Amino acid sequence: MKRAGMLRQVADFSDFSRGRWLQELLCQGEEPRHVQSSPDGQHLLVLQKSRLPPLPRVVAFQRHGIGGADLERNWQPPQPALVGLLFLQSPVTPGSWVLAIVWEHGRTEVWHFVVAVGWQLLQALELCQGARARIVSVCSQGASLVWCEERPPLDAHSDMSKCAFRFCVCTRALEVGEQCVRLGTVRIVLHNSPEYQVLASPQHIFLVPAAASCATASKFLLIWHPEKAKLTITAPSAGFVHSKVLRSSSESDFRKLLLGSVGLLSGLAPLDIHTSAVSNSGGLLLVSTKGAVNMVEADGTQRHIFDLEGAPLAQGSPVQLKTFGSILACVLAGVLYLVDQNSGRLIEKKILSMKEVHFLESPGEEDNIQLLTQTGIYSFSFSKLEDSSRPEPCLVEMVFEEACRYYQRRSLSSSKLTVEKLKKGGAFQAPVALAAILQHSLHRKQKPARGLQDIYTKLLSTMSLELQSYMSLELLKTCVVCAPESEVESYCEELVEQEVSRILHSDIDKDNLAYLNSIFASFPKAAWKATRSCLQLQQNGDGLLVARATPEVWKKVLGGPQQEEVGQNGVVPLFELICASFLRFKPKWLPSFVELTQQYVSISWTYNSKEGPEGRVPLYKRALGVLARKNKHSEADDEMELELLLCSKRPKAVLQALHLLICLKRWQRVVEVAEKFSKLSPLLNKEIFTTLLAEFAQHRELDPYLDTLWPLCPAELTASDILTVVLRHLPCSQEDPGPFSSEGNQLTVGLLKPLLQRVVQRPCIQDEMYSDALQSPTFPPPTPPREH
Repeated sequence: MKRAGMLRQVADFSDFSRGRWLQELLCQGEEPRHVQSSPDGQHLLVLQKSRLPPLPRVVAFQRHGIGGADLERNWQPPQPALVGLLFLQSPVTPGSWVLAIVWEHGRTEVWHFVVAVGWQLLQALELCQGARARIVSVCSQGASLVWCEERPPLDAHSDMSKCAFRFCVCTRALEVGEQCVRLGTVRIVLHNSPEYQVLASPQHIFLVPAAASCATASKFLLIWHPEKAKLTITAPSAGFVHSKVLRSSSESDFRKLLLGSVGLLSGLAPLDIHTSAVSNSGGLLLVSTKGAVNMVEADGTQRHIFDLEGAPLAQGSPVQLKTFGSILACVLAGVLYLVDQNSGRLIEKKILSMKEVHFLESPGEEDNIQLLTQTGIYSFSFSKLEDSSRPEPCLVEMVFEEACRYYQRRSLSSSKLTVEKLKKGGAFQAPVALAAILQHSLHRKQKPARGLQDIYTKLLSTMSLELQSYMSLELLKTCVVCAPESEVESYCEELVEQEVSRILHSDIDKDNLAYLNSIFASFPKAAWKATRSCLQLQQNGDGLLVARATPEVWKKVLGGPQQEEVGQNGVVPLFELICASFLRFKPKWLPSFVELTQQYVSISWTYNSKEGPEGRVPLYKRALGVLARKNKHSEADDEMELELLLCSKRPKAVLQALHLLICLKRWQRVVEVAEKFSKLSPLLNKEIFTTLLAEFAQHRELDPYLDTLWPLCPAELTASDILTVVLRHLPCSQEDPGPFSSEGNQLTVGLLKPLLQRVVQRPCIQDEMYSDALQSPTFPPPTPPREH
């Protein structure tokens, strides 16, 4: 847990070469400018995009009195504009770098700085191969450049729909030597694409659609993985969509890439992106026009971090983002927000008196944020809490934040409830009471709680067991951190079991479900053991799976947020999580577990059937969905699919399993399934027998099992019904066989005779209905008297 410090000035402009000029540049009216510092923090580049004279230019300033020649480049409109200032790693000297200045028409100047000598131009290069190409966005990754260029069509009267896909994403290695620079060959990542802004992380390239992109492209992001030559399609509203390895240039076509996902992408909402930046952890930070800050990971998943105040954001209002370790720093409308990226907790919010603020690099100082303003350089440092055992303010703040979410969900008011309002309002006493109890009771050293009101003391006695459980959990977490490597696994298993048990005995909302997903992903074996323990799963003496969990726990397993509620962002419901654990550690138990859950549905679910788990998607189908998501398919998976279908005992599922067995030509199993499930209902019996009679008419594979099949004939089937089914499914033959054909696959009357005899000799249903009347002593009954 980090605590913000004070904002203090650490340097003025005398710290820079030509410091007075730098201050004048920063104070020049409303001119648009871009400020960027070098990786070592020793150089500052200012790109001034003047709308009026003087000319647009880029100027470099050195810190700490480093001498040498200065760097200043300007250009006269309508010359091509400058599109990028990039720092590339120099393989000659470890830790050194060079500066690449890239212009719109592809011209690139590579500069390096030599101490006591100054800036020197290494070489001027041409990035683009075509004379008409125009670079719209460029970034660097290691010693390579990646850019998006526009390739205008040769025909000026081309179709406008095709002109939207006139862009191309390219990459090229830049080999920096001591005295020269060499360009590698151009590699096309994506062609025939809309306009993209390219942003580089250490391992991936994010492709963010430009504001003027076509409607389809504005609904998703692309992530290029250079080492794997793979492109990933992801949409913030749907999560991961699709990925494809680009083995050849023909597969790099944008429209071919989208062929398999057009239906899904067409139904998505357009992206809402105001500002984008790459964090130091490799994720993509997105700020929406509503002020929501989200992180898109390299695998396509997205998570929400924080909501900025002052939304909605206008298109021209600048938002500055930069990460320092685990801290996200954001400047909006003169307000500095410092947010913990991992938890989304607001660490500090400061109103700045400076009109313009730029973040500077501070290498090796993750707990120190440096800001460049019109009056100098300011530093904002963090300090770790000295006594981490004290529950305040972290734990108490968590209580109030959780209370905010709880009351906001149940509030009819549109106004947002904050922690400050909750503390000062006095309307909500529950979080105030809990915070007081935590502050006065946890971690006290054998002293009674002091300063508590009487009502809080009574509540403390009621909560004592919960507090002891919490303290033991915190103690266990400490043991995990301090334990030797040989004991870590056992501590982790105990910790996971306590966490899973705690969540199963609380309300499973989206946050808790996402937390459970992370536990099952990080500690799969420990989560499996915890699941068995919480549900009390074991085999009895007959080898059957039994569970002794309470109905409330079963309700959590079968209920909770479903897939349509949690979205497609990698989070799955609890039932699917448990099924995946069964498949991984005990696959033979999965059908028995599904059958067990179906038995407990009627016990633990007291609502209308449409609201219960079976009223949405049947449990066996949810288990089949987990099976279908396995990476590798094997014969054991086919057998598992059959068992899951049969354990449901649903007519459609049983018939589906029967057809699957017929396709696999497993006739012995076909007969066993038919004999077992024909007893469930007369309607299912008729469907099964009709299906097998149709198979009997087509081939001779079922002949060895006829003595078992004929007794399954439903009572309502007549001889004419049987002959109708047989004649309808007889195989078509080009020539009628002779009366004494040697082919052994022909259906003969002799094979049907036992069945027909059984049906004919069986007493008629109507005869049984009227048997009492037929045996009456007076038959026919006497004629009733006529009425005149």
